[in-house]
Amino acid sequence: MMKIYVPLLLGLLCIGGMTPVWADASSEALLKAADTEASGEYTRQRFLAVQKKPFDAADARKKVLIIGDSHAQDFFNGVLENGYLSAYQLSTRYIPTRCQMVWGDKGAEFVQSKDTALCAESDNVTQAAAQIAEADVVIMVARWQEWAATLLPETIQQMKLRADQQLIVIGAKDFGKISIRNYMKLSADERLALRNKVDPKPLASNQWLRDTLGAAVFIDQQRLICGEGDSCRLFTDAGELLSYDGGHLTPAGAKYVGKLLFTESLLQGL
Repeated sequence: MMKIYVPLLLGLLCIGGMTPVWADASSEALLKAADTEASGEYTRQRFLAVQKKPFDAADARKKVLIIGDSHAQDFFNGVLENGYLSAYQLSTRYIPTRCQMVWGDKGAEFVQSKDTALCAESDNVTQAAAQIAEADVVIMVARWQEWAATLLPETIQQMKLRADQQLIVIGAKDFGKISIRNYMKLSADERLALRNKVDPKPLASNQWLRDTLGAAVFIDQQRLICGEGDSCRLFTDAGELLSYDGGHLTPAGAKYVGKLLFTESLLQGL
């Protein structure tokens, strides 16, 4: 992934006599978000640090297992940025978006041939079964592809969750195409008013999961963040950029989305 250097970005903004608005803290954060390598590392690092971490039987705290792709990593960052779930043992399992969360080989026919080797080597729900059985709360988060969303009820059935376990499924989010260089030219009010057209595919998967799983299991975070419709805000009320690449969250975005999830959805009970 190409790394965008701040001095180059500043130089580009000044071409043609434009005066960049970069003195305020939110614009400095935009410059940091332009470093896609560092932003990607932020997304991954804390989730991977507790990947497959065994639950401690001697620890009396309840256990939360968070399973999924980079959207699960975003969710985990939202948990940590706000200090949520501090009374629980936490462990994670990473399953790439290209492989999806399905039971056994049910999704084999849908995985692209170029991803077959990746998915054969990656973690999956079947391998996670023993740890799923240990958890008090299982949270599945992904950029759900339509085929995996359709198979999810069967996947859940195969997980054989007990009545004393809680399952939470969180849908995908999308912010559309991000253009940090353009946002640097905008005033604070213009940034707040900005809305982006989003990818319709995750909206369709979210709709199916919402209708199928119901409000007791499924959280449509796209609706929480963006409201109804096919567009989404890009900045918090404080003028902080939510996503650095259209799918993944900045630190400010993780804190904002995490707070929404834990105050305005079924997660508030945890």
